[in-house]
Amino acid sequence: MKKIGIFILLVTFFACNEKLVEKPENLIPRDKMVMILKEMAIINASKNTNIDLLRDNKIEPTTYVFNKFEIDSAQFVLSDKYYAAIPLEYESIYKEVDTLLNIDKERLQALKKEKDSLKMMERQALKKKKDSLKKTNN
Repeated sequence: MKKIGIFILLVTFFACNEKLVEKPENLIPRDKMVMILKEMAIINASKNTNIDLLRDNKIEPTTYVFNKFEIDSAQFVLSDKYYAAIPLEYESIYKEVDTLLNIDKERLQALKKEKDSLKMMERQALKKKKDSLKKTNN
């Protein structure tokens, strides 16, 4: 019984260490892959809200991303497949993408808040100016 347990343990150990997918020659580096996936997430979100704008400007989102990062679809698919075969690495990549997207979201929200504050100040200044003109005309 003890030998069977050791055999199962050894088989499990070697099966876990077996590479499921060979590393492609033109593997996209991890940091670049993070940026590509981040860009794709943004583009996919924009497809849902601005599809007409993309069509009018003849922009195909995936092709745009591939051109921007100077990769092709085969290189992306092979790299994605390679990283997906390493679950902890793949999870780490997507967590980093999520973190970067949240940083961008917070930055954009802060800029919007600042812009809204400036508009409010401009409206108040314009109102004061109108009020002071009314007083001087009366």
